[in-house]
Amino acid sequence: MAAVQSLAISLGVMQVARKIPFDDPNVLTYVRIGYITSQLITLAVYYYISSTVKAKNDRTVLKYVEPESPMNPNGGQLVTTTVRDYDLGETSKAIRGAFTSVAMMVFLHLYMGYTQPLFVQGIMTFKTLYDSKLFKIYVLGKPADGDLKRPFKVPSLFGASGEARTDKAAIEEAEKRIKAKED
Repeated sequence: MAAVQSLAISLGVMQVARKIPFDDPNVLTYVRIGYITSQLITLAVYYYISSTVKAKNDRTVLKYVEPESPMNPNGGQLVTTTVRDYDLGETSKAIRGAFTSVAMMVFLHLYMGYTQPLFVQGIMTFKTLYDSKLFKIYVLGKPADGDLKRPFKVPSLFGASGEARTDKAAIEEAEKRIKAKED
């Protein structure tokens, strides 16, 4: 559902972008300012989330088995962390994603000369932020239940489940594998 919604919003924003006269230097300046502003707001929100996570200092132990992946030979490993450390790690991933997006936009806009993606990404940044599970928990104040339960489900491009296993049997099996390797 979220993928369909993102696609619909993207297509709608692209249709609006086609009507904007990017040839006008004033319009282009406003689009650039809007894009930079959207990125700064996103980074400020992630900074706020990070500060909130640190202030709450939730030391609840979180144990799970990472989902196995053909691209990751270390998949299926047991992870023992705290809610605080997990949330800070997820915030760090989100910030890296934002910087990667900015780097791609700099390349597309300054080197390749594309202007429409600036407008589209300026809008889609807010959609991505709103869809963030950490945003829903720490900014909107939703409880960490259901889809917001840690560890977060990772959507897969190919439809396979990217879900970490938290059941007792999976954790015990991973612990046995660790002990067997140590012996």
